[in-house]
Amino acid sequence: MPGLVVFGRRWAIGSDDFVLPGAFELFVRLLWWIGILALYAVHKGRFNCPGGGLLHSYLLVLLILLAAIICALSALVYVSMQGTISNPGPRKSLPKLLYTRLLLYFPEFIWAVVGAVWVSDSSVHCEKTVINVIMGTVIASWVIIIFTIIGVVIVFDPLGGKKTFYLTNSVSRNLESSQSGQLLYNVKNTATRVWEKRIRLLCCCIVQDDDHRVAFTSIAELFRAYFSDTDLVPSDIAAGLTLLHQEQDKMESCPKEPEEVLCHSPSSLVTDDLDIELENAAHYMLFAAAAYGWPYYVYTNPFTALCKLNGDCCRNRPTDSDITGSDRHNFHFGSILRITGLQYRDFIHISFHNKIYEIPFFVALDHKKEAIVVAVRGTLSFEDILTDLSADCEDLTLEDVLENGFVHKGITQAANYIYQKLINDGILNQAFTIAPEYKLVIVGHSLGGGTASILAIMLRNSFPTLRCYAFSPPGGLLSKSLADYTKHFIVSVIVGKDLVARLSMPNMEDLKRRIVRIVANCNRPKYQILLRGCWYEVFGGDPDDFPTELDGRNQDALTQPLLAEESLMVHRSPSYNTLDDESHLNSPPQYPRLYLPGKIIHIVEESSSRRWCSSDIKYTARWSNETVFSSILISPKMITDHMPDVVLKALEVLCGGSSVTAAPWCTSGCPSAAAGEG
Repeated sequence: MPGLVVFGRRWAIGSDDFVLPGAFELFVRLLWWIGILALYAVHKGRFNCPGGGLLHSYLLVLLILLAAIICALSALVYVSMQGTISNPGPRKSLPKLLYTRLLLYFPEFIWAVVGAVWVSDSSVHCEKTVINVIMGTVIASWVIIIFTIIGVVIVFDPLGGKKTFYLTNSVSRNLESSQSGQLLYNVKNTATRVWEKRIRLLCCCIVQDDDHRVAFTSIAELFRAYFSDTDLVPSDIAAGLTLLHQEQDKMESCPKEPEEVLCHSPSSLVTDDLDIELENAAHYMLFAAAAYGWPYYVYTNPFTALCKLNGDCCRNRPTDSDITGSDRHNFHFGSILRITGLQYRDFIHISFHNKIYEIPFFVALDHKKEAIVVAVRGTLSFEDILTDLSADCEDLTLEDVLENGFVHKGITQAANYIYQKLINDGILNQAFTIAPEYKLVIVGHSLGGGTASILAIMLRNSFPTLRCYAFSPPGGLLSKSLADYTKHFIVSVIVGKDLVARLSMPNMEDLKRRIVRIVANCNRPKYQILLRGCWYEVFGGDPDDFPTELDGRNQDALTQPLLAEESLMVHRSPSYNTLDDESHLNSPPQYPRLYLPGKIIHIVEESSSRRWCSSDIKYTARWSNETVFSSILISPKMITDHMPDVVLKALEVLCGGSSVTAAPWCTSGCPSAAAGEG
């Protein structure tokens, strides 16, 4: 629902967000009140100790004050439980209750000071138990006040005063066009500056130069454009994701009628081709994982990694390998050696240098496959995150490449950096001088997979036999023409419901539209959605059948007009077309649709059986296409399916053959098939 408006500004909290925190405080206050009441009843008539009169007055006033706070909290929680996300009418009295509750903090603060003075007074000689209880009361009061202040800081919206421009359409109607245009311009500038300050604060630990400042501004513009057109608070988004996950699980489990499912087994030629590529992918995934260095090695070998790497840290670095960047104690290089199984002499160049648009990579000789391997590291630092988030589109124009098109700006700049190193610094020339008969293979995972793909496009004309294996690359990478062009030499490997492989600006806009639609149409209170969703995520069970209609209620019957989808989308972003199937905007989207590179192998977990200290997982691999990844799937595995160790394990299981199941090509009429498999 729209953010709560109190004290003349919008806050990043809804009027239905006080149920759970309010209920928790109410529980604490009730126990507190009962304890003080019991203490007062036990010591009634025994306040003749030095300072006892003040103690009697303190406990009596504290009981009255706690009773008032409990009444205010009870009313606040009760009102906050009413209505739904899209119908805040029954909660219209909540701001007044909130003002009342906040006013009670002043006498509570004063009385906490009085209690602190009373406890610290050396002239007071009452029972030690009484003094300890009062001290606990004072501490509890201060803790609650401090947490309240922290909560206010968290839900403070720096743009709260500006949001009123979006919340009331009458403002723009009452202004002349030039005035409203100037006001909108000022709001956008303010929002961009706020996001830029947030990004700078998060990245305060890294040295910032001109590239960083340009990236901060670009990313701030991206965030401002994405978040400025909705009036949803964070809990609304959490409720929407919970509902989408359960709705998605219901669609995936829907029965398929025989006439709705058409399956045919792939030809033996296609199956053989898939087997070969899976074997190659399993081999080269080791190089992509090794590019992460010691963090990956320690993550996958938590108990033995440090002991094994300590044996390498004292060795001298090889004089015949070109190593740039910092690698303290030789941990990165030692990890790469252990993961790949290569020797010192097999490495041509290793770069640990890391800045925005400049990511680590290494070049090595793979004698098993007779290949010169360029392995690019994935996201592992703040600089890498900034490179990922520089998601503007730019043109990629290469000589003799007819399929020029749009590419991800940040990843393209990272690929251009490595290209300059490989060509201008003569690294590839040196490698092919040593092994002229070897082929060139470029690999990478995540950000490294996207960079490897664009780097492969840049090197394709110079090395026609080049191959690229991109593991879990970002979804918003290449335009359709470039994606089709790369099918001849790039293979992308995606596991399950990997979020990154489906991450693009159009997909994010689609996710936002789905969240708005489902929260606007669900007629359950938010606290019920969140509690049931937490239970479902932790303990599983059947998806809850939340109604998505309004029980036939007429809008006139509502205590406040329904805040429908149109109201929740307060100012549509340039790439947002409509909440319905028909577009009401004639302007083209700001962000063109970008796709995964090359041919796509989609690996799906079919089943898993958990045993004590072991698990048996079965996977299915099949050729897929980019349309399968045109929608973000909500799942607890959307993050874990992206992790390099999970990708490597899936490939090893498939190539091992013991847990592989046949994967026919199927098209289904079930809605989940359109949203993506797995």
